[in-house]
Amino acid sequence: MQRVKQGDTVEVVAGKDKGLRGEVVRVLVKKDRVIVNGVNIMKRHRKARPAPGGQQIPAQIIEFEAPMHLSNVMVVCGSCDERTRVGYRRGDDGIKSRFCKKCGSDIR
Repeated sequence: MQRVKQGDTVEVVAGKDKGLRGEVVRVLVKKDRVIVNGVNIMKRHRKARPAPGGQQIPAQIIEFEAPMHLSNVMVVCGSCDERTRVGYRRGDDGIKSRFCKKCGSDIR
């Protein structure tokens, strides 16, 4: 089970965007990285290039959210609204769930 999942609200704890919060758009499990909405914005310059039908696509600057390492974000608890470490516990039905280490409530 992953500590950070798609749809979680996380807070950046290191780097140029320290302190910002956002929702996890995607988790790249094999690379230990996450893409957070509105955080770690990068710019990519694209050359003008031909398009189908003889048209020309002009040069442009594209802004996008770059992946950041999992160690640079912490999950924000929905009930206590603080960044927290994630713990695991099994319920009476045997299903494993995540919980907030600060207030003890279940995360999502």
